Amino acid sequence: MKRIIAAAALLAVMISCQTKNPFLTQWDTPYGIPPFDQIEEKDYIPAVEAGIKQQTEELQAIIDCPDAPTFENTIAPFDRSGEILDKVSGVLFAVSESDATPTLNAIVEQAMPMIVEHSSSIFMNEAFYKRVKAVYEADQSALTREEQMILKDLYEAFEENGIGLDADGREQLKNINSELSTLALSFGNNLLDESNAFKAEFGFSVANYYDKMASEPDRAVREKIFKGYSLRGNNGNEKDNKANILRIMELRIQKARLLGYETPAAQILHSKMAGDPATVDAFLSGIMEAAMTRAKEEVYDMQKVMDQDIAAGILPAGSKIEPWDYMYYAEKVRKARYALDEAQVMEYFQMENVRNGVFTNASKLYGVNFEPIDGVALYNDEAEAFKVTDSDGSLIGVLITDYYPRDSKRAGAWMTNFVNQCEGVRPVIVNVGNFNKPTADTPSLLNIDQVETMFHEFGHAIHGLLSQCKYKSLSGTSVKRDFVELPSQINENWAFEPEVLSSYAFHYKTGEVIPEELVAKVVDAANFNQGFTTGELCAASILDMKWHELTSVEGISVDEFEKQVCAQMGLIDEIIPRYRSTYFNHIFGSSGYSAGYYSYLWAEVLDKDAFELFKQKGIYDKETAMSFRHNILEMGGSEEPMTLYKRFRGADPDASALLRARGLK
Repeated sequence: MKRIIAAAALLAVMISCQTKNPFLTQWDTPYGIPPFDQIEEKDYIPAVEAGIKQQTEELQAIIDCPDAPTFENTIAPFDRSGEILDKVSGVLFAVSESDATPTLNAIVEQAMPMIVEHSSSIFMNEAFYKRVKAVYEADQSALTREEQMILKDLYEAFEENGIGLDADGREQLKNINSELSTLALSFGNNLLDESNAFKAEFGFSVANYYDKMASEPDRAVREKIFKGYSLRGNNGNEKDNKANILRIMELRIQKARLLGYETPAAQILHSKMAGDPATVDAFLSGIMEAAMTRAKEEVYDMQKVMDQDIAAGILPAGSKIEPWDYMYYAEKVRKARYALDEAQVMEYFQMENVRNGVFTNASKLYGVNFEPIDGVALYNDEAEAFKVTDSDGSLIGVLITDYYPRDSKRAGAWMTNFVNQCEGVRPVIVNVGNFNKPTADTPSLLNIDQVETMFHEFGHAIHGLLSQCKYKSLSGTSVKRDFVELPSQINENWAFEPEVLSSYAFHYKTGEVIPEELVAKVVDAANFNQGFTTGELCAASILDMKWHELTSVEGISVDEFEKQVCAQMGLIDEIIPRYRSTYFNHIFGSSGYSAGYYSYLWAEVLDKDAFELFKQKGIYDKETAMSFRHNILEMGGSEEPMTLYKRFRGADPDASALLRARGLK
């Protein structure tokens, strides 16, 4: 109790001395949105320091408790600890990804090792571990299932963070973790700079790469664009990421061995749904075989169109499909086969209308409502905020959308939390994208992939928003990596359903709803080019696994290793992995998908199997939708993923659902 009083007194002193630092005060803002208009870059490091100090005091109070360890005096107070650190890290890392400045990047580079060292000190604290172990080994029958899960996760976190190592081993692991965090930041910053250099050279963002490659008629220009895109981080300059990759893998191999595993993949996967590398490898191999069979057919069809260009004198004799030709000639085949012109389709996909469609879809499924929040300060003027309420009017949380590219934002699309849900706290969540920006005379018009991406990222958002967990460590998307993509990917399935399209696909000039014949073309073409689409995704997943199945990086060349892996997996020469190693931020940056990029395909088995139930019952069947809400979206990590899935589906997932949905079986 004395320690708790001391911690409260410390916090009071910090607040009274530094009232201008918004991270050290209670936020008097609408719905708990961070006070972005009050936050200055100089606030971050003092807040990180104060947050570490606060949580250290709180941890010591738990350790000094004279009573025998119980869930209520050990596990629960630890989950509640670290309020200041949660606030500052939630804002700092989210903003640094979407609206970075050179000084903010420097702040992150300073803060990250501090936070990593603090986390390491918690999970290498023998006294705290003894209390957690005592609770774990005691009778758990009186605990709720959520309490059992958080206890299990916390206990295993000690094991995974080296509590069983001797003093030298712990120090080595702490240093490895610290250096890995720095290298991940370096990798990401290099990639952002390289992506900005690409934009400066070619005049468009990497987010528009696929569109440009599908529409650029000049083959020499396409080749130049392809090389500029695919060599990011691999140009032998100060932003080259090859040395970062080798050092990252060297350290991950050292870490795995310290913890008793043969490879990083074995260490990472032992706690995931898949369980081990062999399971993932076999899973991906089957998908890759089906994808390449289809891809070879696609190349054959494209070559026939290219041969017509050769006959017309547009290309020299002997020209063959190359990687920079794939999307261009695939688009020609698609137009000829389905009479589908994506430029025409985009005229019906104005960003604001698509977003309204995403919201309407969620309202029909889960009974939630969205209301713009006007006059609230956000971290960038392009971001917009929405109040999310339930059917009874109660607050669910806040969703911020930030959809346009800028030099300060990394490429891609993602969801993250500014505020995590827990008992008594509703979340503040952001969806970030890099969609086509409006111009002086044209609003933001999305292509088919971008529409799908908006539905995808909102699936993550609704997972976070609808969370009803008591403990923040388990709430929302705090689930196993190979389960987290289920809510996002199942949400994509509604995007192009005719009934859904009629709610949002309006011509940006006339307001006309998308014609039925155009809808039919979109639906008919949905599985077009799946050899390429599935193949590039599966290739990246296999590349990720092969990096993390290494036992040494001695003598390895990044380029040669990647080339060898692609050959071994059977990837045809006309396709490259969706992410080549030097710009694979998911696995070498701070995204947390190392030995986990397969999760998109793994979760797709679940999402396609689950959506088949919706198709059987009706895509807006209320009983099915509310079952998905209650058994999946509200539960976070409070139960084992497959248990949750079976509660919803009533059966094991059908592994062939993925190949059926992609038209590969």
